[in-house]
Amino acid sequence: MIEASILATHAFAALLFVLLALSTVGGDSRAATRIGFCIAFAASALWALSVAGIGEDQSAALLAEGARNVTWVAALYLLCGSHHRRRAGPALAVVYSVVAGVIVMDCLLVIAADSVGIATDQAASILSLALLLRMMATLAALVLLHAVYEAASPAERVKLVALALLWGGDCLLFAFVYLSGSWTAPAVLLRGVFAVGAGLLFLLSLHRRTGWGVKVSRTFAYQSLSVAAIIAYFIVVAVSTSAIAAIGGNHVRMWQTAFVFGSTAAMLTLTASPWLRAWTRVKLAKHLFRHRYDYRAEWMRFTDTLGRAGGETALENRLVKAIADLVESPAGLLLLPEGEALRRDGSWNWEDEALAGDDAFSTRLARHLATSGRIIEIDRIRQGEDRCDAIAVPEAITDLPNAWVIVPLLHFDQLVGAILLARPPLGRALDWEDFDLLKVAGRQAASYLANARATAALMEAQRFDEFNRRFAFILHDIKNLVSQMSLVARNAERHGDNPEFRADMVATVKEAANRMTYLIQRLSQRTVRAQTIEPVDIGDIATQVSRVAGPDHPVTVSGGEGMLVHADAAALRQILEHLVGNAADASASGEPIDIAVSQDGDRVAIDVTDRGCGMSAAFIRDSLFKPFVSTKAGGFGIGAYEARELASAMGGALAVESREGEGTRMRILLCPATGRAEAA
Repeated sequence: MIEASILATHAFAALLFVLLALSTVGGDSRAATRIGFCIAFAASALWALSVAGIGEDQSAALLAEGARNVTWVAALYLLCGSHHRRRAGPALAVVYSVVAGVIVMDCLLVIAADSVGIATDQAASILSLALLLRMMATLAALVLLHAVYEAASPAERVKLVALALLWGGDCLLFAFVYLSGSWTAPAVLLRGVFAVGAGLLFLLSLHRRTGWGVKVSRTFAYQSLSVAAIIAYFIVVAVSTSAIAAIGGNHVRMWQTAFVFGSTAAMLTLTASPWLRAWTRVKLAKHLFRHRYDYRAEWMRFTDTLGRAGGETALENRLVKAIADLVESPAGLLLLPEGEALRRDGSWNWEDEALAGDDAFSTRLARHLATSGRIIEIDRIRQGEDRCDAIAVPEAITDLPNAWVIVPLLHFDQLVGAILLARPPLGRALDWEDFDLLKVAGRQAASYLANARATAALMEAQRFDEFNRRFAFILHDIKNLVSQMSLVARNAERHGDNPEFRADMVATVKEAANRMTYLIQRLSQRTVRAQTIEPVDIGDIATQVSRVAGPDHPVTVSGGEGMLVHADAAALRQILEHLVGNAADASASGEPIDIAVSQDGDRVAIDVTDRGCGMSAAFIRDSLFKPFVSTKAGGFGIGAYEARELASAMGGALAVESREGEGTRMRILLCPATGRAEAA
């Protein structure tokens, strides 16, 4: 079964390389490079056919392999380009010639082994040396390939990756065969698989002229390298334990156990080190990727940290954590402006309380950050390399051993704060990527902080607005009470000897005092008092309002005996008092005011009618219900507005009918309550 697989893989690889050779005959690339690749493909096809036909360890197959490698080295040299070859000078040609010479020497050793007889011990030694030269040649070729890869175009890099797969697989298998002493069937099959993979990648490079269409993420790369490191660790352990077993001795098992235990403990200790993990990430990002940061992942994590709602972490602490996570800083402080200086406000993982005092930082730091917008490195100040920032940064910060970087938070060129970051496990100097990322992140964090402050200020303004609105309504009610008490005082001069008047005056004063107490309680509440909607006898309330109107404007009540409506008793009485008071102000002295209660369809209508001056349609439409607009001297202009708001809150409405010179009718519409007052 495995022999058939070896034959199939190498035959398929030969077919792929033949197709590649034919496809490059009429290519549009440079003539010399195209011819070089065509010959290399043909030599690779010849090698694959020889392995499939006669075997891996035969002299013809070994010579075909040497021819394949020489042609690929020549094609690689042509791929460098004339400009690169001229710039490198003759040294580049010498290096390629040396590698090709090693391959040719390997072929000569194969011929020498064949001449002395393959089955002899001398031939075995020669072939072992030839195998060692093949390993050296493939390693050197991989080094040359890496140098070409750095300057190659995206389309050419796919070809170089395919060639790296071909030579890299050969190098690994040569090392295995050299250690084991002979070619095994699985090793030959694996080499055929590598050849097929390389051929498919070459076909991909011809199909896609623009290079790779797939990019490997950093997470996948780090995880793959972690898996590779684990595999390499187990291989080292296996090889080491085998070497200990080969040495022998009476305590082989004990030495093997000690080695496995010690190496595992050392590996776990190293992987648990934050410094080592940070160092590994920096080195991998430096050598595997174009940029240090995965900006998409970093920005998603940054915005997620800032936008996380709820929990016990305040926005100030989340700001510090979001900035610190970008550069792997373990802790940070938030400094907010207070006057012209900066004070500590929020923190994240910062255990040093040296900056927790009440003394403000130097105002020079705040001015320097606001004017320059520079990201300050504390280590450069300690080393005396940054005199400009050293003048502004106070000693309270530079004396902190873990202080590392100060990031200003600028919003529309205004300093809204600064973040002091602690030194990460792997201390390093900031580069241009760090500065750009911290600058952009600082501006984004500043916008979050500025929006939070604006929202807090708006909420405070809304609370003041609510208080002012409630105070305006209460002040209007107090004005009505003052007018009522003034009327009682004037009537007391004329009717003070009347016992019935004195009794009514005492009741009126007592009621006014109770209402004043209620208004003061409303003013001290944090929110407006919720109305209590219940069945209310409208006739009773209308009668109470008519008694306090005064003798200058007699009030008549008609209808509504025992009729119930869904309303808040205090609010309904307040509405009627507003409307009766306005009717009295609009009427001449002695003019009566009528309160009529009737059924209007499915609602109860309460009409307050006067025969005063009336109002125009334009005044009703534009000014009557507009707060703080009044035509009366000393008026607040919120009586009608408050009456309509109170009626609407009870599920009712307030309508107006008026004509200039004829009078006004204000109609309150409320929902009726089932039953009569006696039943309630």
